[in-house]
Amino acid sequence: MKKYKLLFCSLGIFFPGTGLNCFYLQGFKSFWGWAQLFAFLGGIAGWLLLKESHFHSAPGWVLITFGFITLEASWLTTIAYGLRADEKWDAKFNPGLDPSRATRSGWPVVLTVIFSLVFGAGVMMTFLAIAFEQFFISQLLEAKKLSQ
Repeated sequence: MKKYKLLFCSLGIFFPGTGLNCFYLQGFKSFWGWAQLFAFLGGIAGWLLLKESHFHSAPGWVLITFGFITLEASWLTTIAYGLRADEKWDAKFNPGLDPSRATRSGWPVVLTVIFSLVFGAGVMMTFLAIAFEQFFISQLLEAKKLSQ
């Protein structure tokens, strides 16, 4: 069965962190697909913990960091595989494919790569801004406790 680069990249953009793009290429035996899925579910649990504790839960921060990493990894693999030459894609994922059916990725794949970069950078900046804000707020609260 032919593996399509556009489908792989689309799964990485529209379902980041779920591992669906890895499952598409390797099936349910994909270690990285399962790792992404469990980290994504952990990230959701971390977000719920943080929301409930008003951002004062260490386990919540650890879990949400795993979720963040899996989102970024999904977008990064979309970029890496989307920019891979079509000949290399076919050699790795479509060996023995008839040359008349060779992969010819065009602008749609390039657009998925661009959007992956935009989403990845936006989420990373947002996560870092919130994390540093919470860190400095906690430092101010500890300083207030010490001064009293």
